[in-house]
Amino acid sequence: MLLTTEVFNSSSSAYNNKDLEWFFAIIIHKNMKQLFIVFFLFLSAHLFAQVTDTISENKVVVYQDYRMDILARKEADINTTILKAQARIGKGYRLMILNTNDRAYAMKIRGELLQKYPEQKTYMWFADPYIKIKFGNFKTEDEANPYKKEISKMLNGATIYYLPETIEVKPDKDFDPDNIQ
Repeated sequence: MLLTTEVFNSSSSAYNNKDLEWFFAIIIHKNMKQLFIVFFLFLSAHLFAQVTDTISENKVVVYQDYRMDILARKEADINTTILKAQARIGKGYRLMILNTNDRAYAMKIRGELLQKYPEQKTYMWFADPYIKIKFGNFKTEDEANPYKKEISKMLNGATIYYLPETIEVKPDKDFDPDNIQ
């Protein structure tokens, strides 16, 4: 009641700005729910941003940079190279031929192995204080067994061990990396 008496007891015939602001604040506060509903209804009418097309074809048009095709070809080439490299290694066996600290003797044995078995690889490395020689790339122990016996005879009955390792495998001539399963 106090508010209404102040508004109507003002000395001038027009309401002053402070009184009008107070009056509208009360009306807005009381009718806030209705104002929100009207505001959101008005706003939702303009939110439909999709335009319906009159064409009934189900077509998708993709615009892409021409360099994407070049990139895809390069990626395919890289993947083929990786597959070929992976096809060249596998699990298998090598023969541990020699473990000595005599470099001259190790070089002699290595030379003899290379001359007698040129189809097989010889691996020689220095592991302080020894020089070690591994021989061959065999898929199975049975495949390595004839070499083991011959080399043992060549080295006057020396003990030769099978070493399970990752070996180099020669891919078949008809190897096709696109048809790997």
